[in-house]
Amino acid sequence: MSWQRSAINRWLRLVEKPRLAHATSHDSLRNRLERNARFFFRGPRDVLQHWRDLGDGAALWLEPAAADRSRVLLYFHGGAYIFGSPRTHAAMVGVLAKAAGVRAVLPAYPLAPEHPFPAAVDRAEDAYHTLVAAGVSPENIVLGGDSAGGGLVLAVLGRLIGAGAALPGGVFALSPLTDMTFSGASLQANAARDVMLPATRVTEMAEQYLAGAAAQDPQASPLFADFTGAPPVWFTAGDTEILLDDTRRIAASMTAQGVSVQMHIAGDLPHVWPIFHNTLPEARATLDDLAGWIRSRWGAAPGS
Repeated sequence: MSWQRSAINRWLRLVEKPRLAHATSHDSLRNRLERNARFFFRGPRDVLQHWRDLGDGAALWLEPAAADRSRVLLYFHGGAYIFGSPRTHAAMVGVLAKAAGVRAVLPAYPLAPEHPFPAAVDRAEDAYHTLVAAGVSPENIVLGGDSAGGGLVLAVLGRLIGAGAALPGGVFALSPLTDMTFSGASLQANAARDVMLPATRVTEMAEQYLAGAAAQDPQASPLFADFTGAPPVWFTAGDTEILLDDTRRIAASMTAQGVSVQMHIAGDLPHVWPIFHNTLPEARATLDDLAGWIRSRWGAAPGS
């Protein structure tokens, strides 16, 4: 493990985790992540960024110079369904899109508590169908997301399967939130070890997002969804995360349903560590591995 990992973990534990634990304003959370993203996260200079409408809302498009324009990475940011934006995750996704040789699009989706469940799922599904209606073949779309965004893409996948719709070529999730009942043992077992997420706030977050809806609803908690017939899925999570079991259990459930699953559990890395790609060697290595998997979905060699 790198010295940068130790430094980032220490900063998260001493600064960011207490801020998340004691935040009282949604706007303060949103503004702080936007500021941190502008300061800490820098994407490739040769990846063009531009906004344009995608279905019912705006989306940030990332266009690497050498991208295959027939293929698209459709990505949904994390942030507990309460904060985050395409801007906060554009640098990381730009690195991934360039390495995979594809365009990426990050739709803005409505945030809680102003827009509770299922508004985000509706928006995410609409973005997918809009891409298909615009002529992108479903098999040429890879769905991805992190944290709440990872849960979101898995919820959309469950919806598509249930509706008998054409499915994407693959799905990936970084440290996904998949269980709004928070029944996984890692929530308590890793409460002190997780350097970023305070376990004390998860129930409050769920209440604001669900607004009275059932936590067991598969569209809110894709852990409980039927994924029979799903395309290949790629997961990663850290072994000290409170959401570790969200990954382990959904990966096990999907495998039992016959889905081809790759799961990568990393040692002592923070929640959604690939976002620290500018400073953390392990983040860059994870994005390179994921880019190889994305290329493999379309028959390209992982290192090509």
